Amino acid sequence: MGTFNVLLRFLCVGIMACLLLLSGSLAYASAPAPLTDWEYRWGDAPLEDDAPWSPIDFPSNPPERNGQKSVWFKTVLPEGEWRDPVLHITSINLVGQIYLDGTLIYQHGDMEEPRFIGWPWHLVPLPENSAGKTLALRIYSDYTSIGLWGDVEITDRIDALKGMLHASVQDLAVSAFSLLLAMLAAIFAMIGPERRGFFAIALFAFSSGLMLLAETPVRQLLADAPLTWDILRAASYFTLPIAIGLLLSHWLEGVPKRWMRRLWQLHLAYLVVSIGLVALGVVNLALTFPIFDVLLLLTLPLMLLLALLRVRRLNLEQRLFVTSFLLFAPLLLLDMLVAHELIPRRDVPLSYGALGFSLAIVGISLWHYRHTQRQLASANQTLEAQVTARTAELDTLVEQLKGLSLQDALTGLNNRRHFDALLHQEMALAQRKGSLLSLLMIDIDHFKKVNDNFGHDAGDAVLIEVAALLKKHFRGTDVVCRLGGEEFVALLPGTGAAEAQARAEKLLKAQSNQALSHLHQPLGRITLSCGIATYPAHTMDPKRLLRLADTALYKAKNNGRDRCEVWEGAVSSSEQ
Repeated sequence: MGTFNVLLRFLCVGIMACLLLLSGSLAYASAPAPLTDWEYRWGDAPLEDDAPWSPIDFPSNPPERNGQKSVWFKTVLPEGEWRDPVLHITSINLVGQIYLDGTLIYQHGDMEEPRFIGWPWHLVPLPENSAGKTLALRIYSDYTSIGLWGDVEITDRIDALKGMLHASVQDLAVSAFSLLLAMLAAIFAMIGPERRGFFAIALFAFSSGLMLLAETPVRQLLADAPLTWDILRAASYFTLPIAIGLLLSHWLEGVPKRWMRRLWQLHLAYLVVSIGLVALGVVNLALTFPIFDVLLLLTLPLMLLLALLRVRRLNLEQRLFVTSFLLFAPLLLLDMLVAHELIPRRDVPLSYGALGFSLAIVGISLWHYRHTQRQLASANQTLEAQVTARTAELDTLVEQLKGLSLQDALTGLNNRRHFDALLHQEMALAQRKGSLLSLLMIDIDHFKKVNDNFGHDAGDAVLIEVAALLKKHFRGTDVVCRLGGEEFVALLPGTGAAEAQARAEKLLKAQSNQALSHLHQPLGRITLSCGIATYPAHTMDPKRLLRLADTALYKAKNNGRDRCEVWEGAVSSSEQ
């Protein structure tokens, strides 16, 4: 189910809850009627079979099971006045069919190929004239429990939904609080000094909040996906002892710490293996609960014992956690015993236990926060002095880095980044003053042959020599930059095309007459080609000025190299 549909259902459930709560003063048509006078018989023989039936107080776990997986239960529906009668069943273990006077009226799962599909509640519509008719349930289960669990009663649909919403309010509030706490603890885990401790707190709060949400009756109104809810419930339930063990092992020392670590690692292995096998379809999810509960029945008392052995050495916040753990752990064990019907069914205030444990964790979090703030205040006083001392050093480094970022490391000339910024500045200045600006694109002829014939070290030496000649030739307000590779550029403020060409030809002649060598090895005659474009005669756009100079350079290359070409053209009317 998509996220949008879940949110829409949540909104509808909220509206329904408000309407039902507002209508709470209205009288019921008839009070819910629990079903009594049940009978059962083992086996999967047809309902019409003459096999004897035996009485039972509640349709769950008849005596003398002896490994049997199928059972029948039946009773007679009582008289009553209901507007929209439904049979409300809290849960079925695990697959079942419901018959009314021998006619199938409801089915949970597939009796032909039975498999666990979750523990949802059931609202089975009943005809108005169903009083006095025989209600029969055919149940299959390979679980520790077989039959029904919770309430089995006839009621009005609206009353059943109202009861579910009322039963969910408390758990939903605690769940929301726990999930909020998990988020806050996760933030502390990312920024605080006690990261492992806060991570364990976030893990426990998230697991307990998700478990309570997955157990509330209202979950089925939010998303009708019982198996998914039960998988979330199992995963969060199995995670609780991991979070508790992480917290305790974080605080303990020595042998107790090592044993506590082994216990939570054992639970982590069970979580990964069990949920993994369920996801692969190898194991029935229902069978993972009794195994885990046996494991929890052994490990939880051991955790309590290890914590109590070290309680005198713990600080106040750690003792607060252990105390709250001592209150929460018995509720967790009691809820487990009730779920397996090892003790009579009763309401276990597990949500209150989780709330108390969460509040204790809030106290721990606030304690940590206060301690952290004191440490930060002390550290800030020291840091302020250090920052003041380092600011001057950083300013100097910034200026040095800024210079390096605008300078070519090999030649010492300004680089392309500096040129791009400078070109716009110079053209804006020329525009304000109404002066000229010429741009020269300069390229070393046949530079690739130098690298191929003499090596890249020789090529670097040529670049350095050419850069030195450019620095010597262009001075004053002229600026020379290396664009990259063997390409250079010169900006000549206040210079027209003719003067720029004359100066470029002197540069080319000087380079042509200069003999270059590397490691006493002559490199041959090195020449330059040059292209010129001028503002505003050729263009008033900085980017176009560079392109026009580059076009003139290519013309020089095509006309034989070792020469200078001026772009031939004028500024277009759109640029004026």
